[in-house]
Amino acid sequence: MIATGVCGVPVVLMLVVLIPVLVNSAGTQAARYEMLGACQMVCDSPGGAGSTTASKTTAIIKDKRLIQSLPTFIQGPPGEPGRVGRMGPRGQPGPVGPPGDKGDVGPPGLPGLPGYNGPTGGGTSAVAYNTVPKIAFYAGLKKQHEGYEVLKFDDVVTNVGNHYDPTSGKFTCSIPGIYFFIYHVLMRGGDGTSMWADLCKNNQVRASAIAQDADQNYDYASNSAVLHLEPGDEVYIKLDGGKAHGGNNNKYSTFSGFMVYAD
Repeated sequence: MIATGVCGVPVVLMLVVLIPVLVNSAGTQAARYEMLGACQMVCDSPGGAGSTTASKTTAIIKDKRLIQSLPTFIQGPPGEPGRVGRMGPRGQPGPVGPPGDKGDVGPPGLPGLPGYNGPTGGGTSAVAYNTVPKIAFYAGLKKQHEGYEVLKFDDVVTNVGNHYDPTSGKFTCSIPGIYFFIYHVLMRGGDGTSMWADLCKNNQVRASAIAQDADQNYDYASNSAVLHLEPGDEVYIKLDGGKAHGGNNNKYSTFSGFMVYAD
């Protein structure tokens, strides 16, 4: 009974040790045979105190040698890949990059909507003269004038656009642009005096002319000017001393002007 119990314990130990060794293929074929031989010797040894003690000693020595020869771990096959981890927190914004190259010029945009009509002023809107403005006048002097006064050329021949007013003798601009003016004033002589006639724009002299009665005859004072006018500007002829001769319907003294081009 004692021998059987002693033999069973090493067998169990040997099986526990031998199975991992065989699976891992650790050790040589000779070692397997050696362990099997030791187990056979322990299990089949004859009864007796001396032989039993020797068998136990031999089994213990071989068990220790087998245990020492075992690997410290057994490496299995690689496992399946794990699940994707959770998304980490958002990082800090990076530095601003350098400016890129200048892009190509885009296509022209669509035309804008028409604007609102502006307030009505003293001038004529661009719609009224979107082609070529037609402004011109020509008038003669019927009545006699003398002293210092505006000459009212009341014998109107041409007044395209109606910008000249014969009752005041003034041309009033309504369309900005360049205008040409010319005048001829006949002096009424016979008393040895002189006559001065000025072309004025808004009370400022822009051209002057003089006629002298040196031999007690008639003389002319004439001049012309090219002016830039704005809406509301007035142009007229003013005596600055002397006598101007009116010619009834003969038009000895005349005043005329016309637009060269608009702004």
